[in-house]
This record gives sequence, C-alpha cells and structure tokens, in this order.
Amino acid sequence: MPSELSSVAAIIMIAAITFASRITGPLLISNIVISPRIERFLNALSVSVIAALVASIVVQSGLREGAAVGLSAAIMLGSKSAVWAMIGGMAFAAAWALFFP
Repeated sequence: MPSELSSVAAIIMIAAITFASRITGPLLISNIVISPRIERFLNALSVSVIAALVASIVVQSGLREGAAVGLSAAIMLGSKSAVWAMIGGMAFAAAWALFFP
C-alpha cells in the first residue's frame, strides 16, 4: 500500500513531466520551418486522432453508439456542421437509451 508521501510525490512528478512536455513542444516547433507539407500533416493528424477515438468507442460499444455515430456522419455530410452532427448524435443516443433501456 503506497504511503501518502509517495502518492504526493507521484502527483508532483506527473505534473512536472506534463508541464515540461507542454513547454518543450512549442520551443521545439519554433525552430522548425513549417512548410505546406508539414502544415497538411499537422491538420490531418488532429482529424485522425478524433477518428481513432470515435472508432475505438464504436468498436468497444454496442449498436446504439454505432448508430449514433452513423447518424452524426450523415448529418455532417448533409449540413456541413459539426455542431449539428454532435447534437443529432447525442440526441439519438439519448432517445435510444430512454426508449430502449
């Protein structure tokens, strides 16, 4: 069983590592010339991270979540609005949970 001191030390260590990584990222990237190719990569990276998160949730979850993501994708394609897609998907999943517990 860890002592209170070791728990506090672990929290401080994690905070220090997080702070250091948040500071060194911009310092390192400030020395790199951002070409159009690197900019495209960085833009695509954020989208791919979100897609991976959604895909892992759908794989681990059931039919309700898969249907909600599918509806969100359809709304996104139709309306070109991420906000309406999120609202539609959440409303669909909530209604499913309400009517089919």
